[in-house]
Amino acid sequence: MTAKRHTVDDSIKQGEAVRKEYRQLYVSFILMLVLTALAFVAVASEKIPAGFVVPFLLFLALVQFLLQLIIFMHLNEKGTEYETLLVFCGFFVAILTVASLLYLIWW
Repeated sequence: MTAKRHTVDDSIKQGEAVRKEYRQLYVSFILMLVLTALAFVAVASEKIPAGFVVPFLLFLALVQFLLQLIIFMHLNEKGTEYETLLVFCGFFVAILTVASLLYLIWW
């Protein structure tokens, strides 16, 4: 039985991967702040028509939600297929619930 030897090259590659992941997290966090600021500006601005603000806010919320799932919840990594499946099953159940409630309320 032989033990795996760690070389300096392995340590450098590991450090670069960690730096790349942190860089991606920082950029994503700044992007989330920008999307939130855009939402605040859209609501606070009186020059933007109200008919445009609501769909724009929903779009920003969807983009932010998907980015948070992919980046911060690490659903883009290998080995998370089961978790990804559970998340999308939850989406399906939520959409069915909202559609059912809307149907009961409006018809």
